[in-house]
Amino acid sequence: MKRTKTKFTGVFERTSEIRKNNSKPDVCYDICYRIGDQLKWEKIGWASEGYSSKLASQVRADRIRLLRHGKELPLKKKAPLFSEAAQKYLDWAKSNKTRSGVDDISRYKNYLSEPFDNKRLNEISPLDLENLKKELFKKNLSPSTVKHALALSRQIYNKAILWGIYEGENPIKGVKMPAIQNQRQRFLSHDEADVLLADLAIRSKQLHNMAFLSLHTGMRAGEIFNLKGQDIDLVNGIINISDSKNKQNRKAFMTKAVKAILKTYKPDSPDEYIFKDKKHGGKIEALSQSFLRAVNDLKLNKGITDPRQKITFHSLRHTFASWLALQGETIQVIAELLGHKSLAMTMRYSHLLPDQKRRAVLNMESAHVKLKNQKTKQNFRH
Repeated sequence: MKRTKTKFTGVFERTSEIRKNNSKPDVCYDICYRIGDQLKWEKIGWASEGYSSKLASQVRADRIRLLRHGKELPLKKKAPLFSEAAQKYLDWAKSNKTRSGVDDISRYKNYLSEPFDNKRLNEISPLDLENLKKELFKKNLSPSTVKHALALSRQIYNKAILWGIYEGENPIKGVKMPAIQNQRQRFLSHDEADVLLADLAIRSKQLHNMAFLSLHTGMRAGEIFNLKGQDIDLVNGIINISDSKNKQNRKAFMTKAVKAILKTYKPDSPDEYIFKDKKHGGKIEALSQSFLRAVNDLKLNKGITDPRQKITFHSLRHTFASWLALQGETIQVIAELLGHKSLAMTMRYSHLLPDQKRRAVLNMESAHVKLKNQKTKQNFRH
């Protein structure tokens, strides 16, 4: 950004091409003054932070006054390196985020470490992040992956500010996040679900039962992997989900078939996993490839290129919600069963409620006709 003189001596301004201040380009104010024979430049701050050319001039006057009286200028604390802030964040993530922060560790190593590690937090600009976004798209990464990488940088800055190790602003504020259109649209018909479950039963009884559980409770694969004996309440027919994706506890309710399956799996120890890795006997870390092979063998994804239309294990959860919508359950009920934080996440199922909408309109018409007939009868009597 090119420096431009202001009406105040030694005060310059730079107009940002990316940062905004009330929908207008943000302006940064710098001052310059001499310390002996050396010209010293100092950034004062942005207009969006409350700074102005007049305030910058006052700061410059204070600096010159101190120098004139032989006093030392206040030392400005150096901002930490991005690598230092990132490491503190990742240490925190190990204890506080889903899967012990392994996703954040991977994203940091793959996308953020190389371009930013040797820069200080105040040296990374919105333009740097825009360039990172451009480079990641050049590598044919999905919008979702790019957004996750940028979101991680935002989280690292936010924590650094919260923990008091950085006093500047988060540069991600000036960056437009990629738009993501990856919500599942396709769901299984009852016939397709029956055929898929029958195929899975031949391949693996455990895989069949996990798929059946997702299809009839809306549980995610990770939530099923995390289930322990203590989470299963066979008496009341309740599954307690405590390790959900959004860290919010919720309950799933057993159908008779689900209860029958879990009854055979419930271990003696409350800390023992319900479904176990066949090789090691511990927690399952990833879904078996047998599910994808079953989908491919049944040609459920034949000719489909749009990822939103392809059947995956997550489609079972989406099918559960879609079936509920088709039978007329309310968006509020579906949201609570899925564990959505907001109704906005569940609204994509609203188009599957045509009967409910039609019934509302017909009820309105019926009430109108009834009222009209009552008035007609009253007029006839008079």
